[in-house]
Amino acid sequence: MKIELGISTFGETTPLRKTGRPISHAERLQNLVEEIELADKVGLDVYAIGEHHREDFAVSAPEIVLAAGAAKTKNIRLSSAVTILSSLDPIRVYQQYATIDALSNGRAEIMTGRGSFTESFPLFGYDLKDYDALFDEKMEMLLKINEQTKLNWQGKYTQNVDNLPVYPRAVQPKLPLEVATGGNIESTIKVAEWGLPIVYAIIGGDPKNFAPLIKLYREVWDKLGHDKAKQKVSAHSWGWLAEDQTKAERDYFYPTKVLIDTISQERPHWEPLTFNAYQTMIGENGAMFVGDPETVATKLIKVIETLGLDRFMLHLPVGSMPHEETLKAIELFGKEVAPKVRAHFAKK
Repeated sequence: MKIELGISTFGETTPLRKTGRPISHAERLQNLVEEIELADKVGLDVYAIGEHHREDFAVSAPEIVLAAGAAKTKNIRLSSAVTILSSLDPIRVYQQYATIDALSNGRAEIMTGRGSFTESFPLFGYDLKDYDALFDEKMEMLLKINEQTKLNWQGKYTQNVDNLPVYPRAVQPKLPLEVATGGNIESTIKVAEWGLPIVYAIIGGDPKNFAPLIKLYREVWDKLGHDKAKQKVSAHSWGWLAEDQTKAERDYFYPTKVLIDTISQERPHWEPLTFNAYQTMIGENGAMFVGDPETVATKLIKVIETLGLDRFMLHLPVGSMPHEETLKAIELFGKEVAPKVRAHFAKK
């Protein structure tokens, strides 16, 4: 059994633990390219970058950062995490990732999603009342573009296209498409109906609570007779690595608290992070993977087995950490955690 392992990131620019000051957008973006390059060198399978339109996240155009990474890497797959398709033009999305596919010689992927933040909707002139309908229509349009060069399309929220070609085409026969969700039942069913791989953002609670959703996804998939070989379940969770367990746990608390406390001011169902809550989150049954390589590998094996995952992405870091420490965490994940996890599942 082969398990794919990788990194996901949003390019956070929350205050650094050592200085208390935010990193600049320019510096964070430049650092990201170096991090992608290292992830490739240490043998990780995928690097995924999210899209946000906020001051505390540097990346609003992940495809540009991925294109820069494509020029510096040889093997690693390059994905969004996520592309907020509801507020984008599916034709441009396809063209951008087909370009990355060409630059990387066939290593591009698109992870679409509705997005956990909504700033892009007013920014690009969309109404939040159309939140679900926009995504569904644009996803159907992207799927059609991915299938054939000439596009015939009649849209309600999108433009009409009369038998026009979409170029460039991807190097791969079709760009791999997957859909991310935070654990919504309706989204899980919809992704299974589309016959697409699914990615769960597991950032709170006990990861095993996602097992019923994954079971539902597979049941709907099988009921509709989709090709079993194309079924794929992935997850991404927050985490951090250091050679010393205590150091990892101590260092990761501050940036995580800064980010969660900021979001809690905007969202009523979020609360400021206490140290006791943090200890639960990084504990044996929590959703965060924090510690030394042995601890993280052991916990990761358990979660992959419990949920039956095909791919796992460690969100690294969740907040601003010194660049040199982030590089070290990527190195530990690629050189020490990944081999242990792969060796375990190679026997399955």
